[in-house]
Amino acid sequence: MFVAIIFALIIVGSIIFHFWSPWWWTPVASNWGNIDDTIILTFWVTGAVFVAVCLFMAYCVWAYRYRPDRKAEYKPEDKKLEFRLTWLTALGVVALLAPGLVVWNKYITVPENALKIEVVAYQWGWNYRLPGDDGILGKTSVGLINDDNPYGLDSNDPNSKDDILVMDADLHLKINQPVKIELRSLDVLHNFYIPQFRAKMDTLPGIITYYWFTPEKKGEYEILCAEYCGTGHYAMRGFVKVDEEQEYSDWLAKQISFEKMLAKNKLEKNLLIAEKN
Repeated sequence: MFVAIIFALIIVGSIIFHFWSPWWWTPVASNWGNIDDTIILTFWVTGAVFVAVCLFMAYCVWAYRYRPDRKAEYKPEDKKLEFRLTWLTALGVVALLAPGLVVWNKYITVPENALKIEVVAYQWGWNYRLPGDDGILGKTSVGLINDDNPYGLDSNDPNSKDDILVMDADLHLKINQPVKIELRSLDVLHNFYIPQFRAKMDTLPGIITYYWFTPEKKGEYEILCAEYCGTGHYAMRGFVKVDEEQEYSDWLAKQISFEKMLAKNKLEKNLLIAEKN
């Protein structure tokens, strides 16, 4: 009886803690509010199973407790019970997976008007690359990465000349502008995560991964690396600042293009040579 009461208290305590927990999500600031809906559905399905299993265990502990005049029955299998449990499990799995697959399909189906932004991850920080006036990101190669070309852009590709380079951990976005995030890592596995956007994806060396979102609330939101990537992982942070159109344009005008960066590097080298001579 005592054990059955303990099971009942665990159920009641778990339910109370869930609904009155001091920890919950931050308000969603992007178009991915339906991700929250799928998680809440998961809570309901798994919560119902948890309550049902605990109640069943409490009932069994109480109903089949030891009695001197009772003898245990040996029952190696019960086909009816197995059939019911199989169908109930299948329904639970469908309820968990189906909504998630629908959301995932939307998550990787990028709108045609989305702005492409490349996120370059490294130990331990973030850099970004935006397309210039041509709206196309230039080609890159790991073999081209050096001190003068940290992004590894192909200088022979005309589309790379006007690419905007943001060599900073902070990124500005225009409100209500769909954004396709293309992720590239220069070294190890990272994960670009913005909690308020409910958006994250692993960043792998040698592979371009992507997802998209639309920032819908003006403000400043923290960027985190959600994959342990080395001793400086804790400091791999930045901020996304969602601006109105004019604020975004002002920020964009202050950034440097790949072509201007090459010219700047060449000028600095020439000045250095001139000083030595």
